[in-house]
Amino acid sequence: MNRKKLQKLTDSLTKNCKHLFREFDKDNDGCITVSEWVYGLSVFLRGTLEEKMKYCFDVFDLNGDGFISKEEMFHMLKDSLLKQPSEEDPDEGIKDLVEITLKKMDHDHDGKLSFADYEQAVREETLLLEAFGPCLPDPKSQKEFEAQVFKDPNEFNEV
Repeated sequence: MNRKKLQKLTDSLTKNCKHLFREFDKDNDGCITVSEWVYGLSVFLRGTLEEKMKYCFDVFDLNGDGFISKEEMFHMLKDSLLKQPSEEDPDEGIKDLVEITLKKMDHDHDGKLSFADYEQAVREETLLLEAFGPCLPDPKSQKEFEAQVFKDPNEFNEV
């Protein structure tokens, strides 16, 4: 498979996945090794709920402190929601959404989400896995990627 074809395939798989590079680059060296790439794809394509929860939580934890803060929620929701023309300040609606989210997901009531809070909420309602925006490929993109990649295994033997 040539570089251009691989790039097109991975672009279609990851088009809605922000922060992909940061999460695939596990050793934070600025490069994605083959093993990091394979592991990342395995989570995307065949990951367990636990692996996907850990991946999504890490994507949502923008500053890497082990918590999803109100500020991080606000930033992600503001980036992922469509702007609607209205008389109301859109930031106020997002702030309200953050408060509703905290009431639903913050089980220890400390004003931020730990992995334990997030995990419990997702286990109760799996739709919350991508509560703050898309970070996993949609099923259609996943199927298209797999169909292209796995249709001819000999294609990878090209030099």
